[in-house]
Amino acid sequence: MTLFRVTGVSRLGWTILVCTQALLFLAEFAWADPFRVVAVGASNTSGWSVSSEQAYPQVLEQMLRTAGYEVQITNSGRPFDTTAGMLARLDSAVPDRTDLVILQPGGNDRRFFLSAERRANNIAEITDHLRSRRIAVIVFDPVFPDDYYSFDRIHFTPEAHAKIAAELMPRVITKIQAKQTSAKGGRPFPAPAK
Repeated sequence: MTLFRVTGVSRLGWTILVCTQALLFLAEFAWADPFRVVAVGASNTSGWSVSSEQAYPQVLEQMLRTAGYEVQITNSGRPFDTTAGMLARLDSAVPDRTDLVILQPGGNDRRFFLSAERRANNIAEITDHLRSRRIAVIVFDPVFPDDYYSFDRIHFTPEAHAKIAAELMPRVITKIQAKQTSAKGGRPFPAPAK
């Protein structure tokens, strides 16, 4: 009778141990840190002339979360900033453990008479510095259509911010999946449930 009790207790203990480890393994992703993104730019990144919830970094975060991605986007846009200013404040704007920077250089370099060559060099320096810190970078610098701008012809409308977020979303998802794949030793993660 004593032997049966010990064996029964041992089986129960073993079952509890195995189940606990399985639950911890399955809960790994729920407890994992979010994918951290910093949006660096000037007034259009900061959301000048729109509410903070309408600025593309916040819209993008909400779109990604709705799609099932655990992501945190910090808006580090600064009105009137140039690429030289972004380069100078890069380390303070982008904390350690950042996974991705979205760099939207903006048009202030042209407004403040910096040469196209100096602007390109600053963007390259920003990108190189972030990569040396093992931070992925998306440089988002298209020629924006006229209908993206508000009456001042400088700042984006709320609709433009939403379009920019939608355009950035697949690029950010690619970066998230690349990080997840490397974290799992090259095995891709399943897409999140919607």
